[in-house]
Amino acid sequence: MTEANALRGDQLLSRFQALDSFLLTYQRLWRPRPFTALHLPWEAEHPALASWLRGRSLEQAEAAHNQPEALPAPAPYPQIAAQASALAALGELSTTPLHAPDARLNVDVPGRKWQQIEAFGSHLNFARPPQHWLDWCSGKGHLGRRLLRGGQQLTCLEFDAALVEAGQALSAHHRLAAAHRLQDVLAADAAGQLDASHTPVALHACGDLHVRLMQLASAAGCRQLAIAPCCYNRTQGPRYTALSTAAQASALELSIDDLGLPLSETVTAGSRVRRQRDQSMARRLGFDLLQRQQRQCDEYLPTPSLPSNWLNKPFDAYCRDLAQLKGLTLLGNPDWAALEAAGTARLAEVRNLELLRNLFRRPLELWLVLDRALYLREQGFDVTLGVFCPHPLTPRNLMLLAERE
Repeated sequence: MTEANALRGDQLLSRFQALDSFLLTYQRLWRPRPFTALHLPWEAEHPALASWLRGRSLEQAEAAHNQPEALPAPAPYPQIAAQASALAALGELSTTPLHAPDARLNVDVPGRKWQQIEAFGSHLNFARPPQHWLDWCSGKGHLGRRLLRGGQQLTCLEFDAALVEAGQALSAHHRLAAAHRLQDVLAADAAGQLDASHTPVALHACGDLHVRLMQLASAAGCRQLAIAPCCYNRTQGPRYTALSTAAQASALELSIDDLGLPLSETVTAGSRVRRQRDQSMARRLGFDLLQRQQRQCDEYLPTPSLPSNWLNKPFDAYCRDLAQLKGLTLLGNPDWAALEAAGTARLAEVRNLELLRNLFRRPLELWLVLDRALYLREQGFDVTLGVFCPHPLTPRNLMLLAERE
């Protein structure tokens, strides 16, 4: 593939079909989760690759986490990495000048979030100037206020009453004519909040929230909308519900665990957060070995999210308390030191084995966003799909721009 461009028209379907074939062909490599299985089905098929990955350190895994395609691993890793990179290649959406912000408009916004808002706003290259912005799942309405210009209107919809109140106060402080409304966008009455005059925008509305926007905006006759999707696994039901005709016809069925794969990349975590995450994962892996011994069952036992202060407990107390939480009676005298060390060793193996699975993060995310793009095309929109900001600013940098005559 040559220099990447944003996708539009028939390119959307052709790329979707290529990604669909790729994901189906290699699903035996990306579906199994190293965290929950002591041995992965593909290891027998590719023993040299499995052995090479298992022999690497945790530090080596961490260094390759954000660029797994560059890893000089044994075959078939480089060939799959090249395919994944080519299929996931996507250019930037065209830019449009964004008016200078009012003074102090970004005071209440974290720096990284403000940069994302600026980037999102600078790619809203609609053929017709919007008249009435609708900030979907708006929080305090920072995005909507940044987009609002003289002569335009702004409505912000938000589920959290405290954020609605804070957003209304901020808009009043800046003397902006914005209506902040308390609204559960998944509720039946949400449809009454949209009409054809609105230009809905959603920056990182999770899962069902942005899908609901696409459905309601299509039904309401909105002529324009822009969405940067996020958190595809935040959806009701145990499996993914395809939106477009092409995705509904696909043999690819996605579980909630599968939908979490595109979100497994981190670019912003600090060293303290990473240490805490590693300690938590190592302890869970140690407990996993314990529960397999105790239950005499070589099967992963799901455990709930735990408060961070659990990491302050000695390892044996951590395991005893977690076993009690799961209704598991511990027998005999477990070798706590050996289990803790084994959990730490397993963490390095898991992180390195995950690098193969991580090659499919972006292809799967692009498949999901193309399903949304194709759905909007079926609703009569001209759709363009591209990136709106550099990857280090947020890995969730895909954006759908939709407009209809």
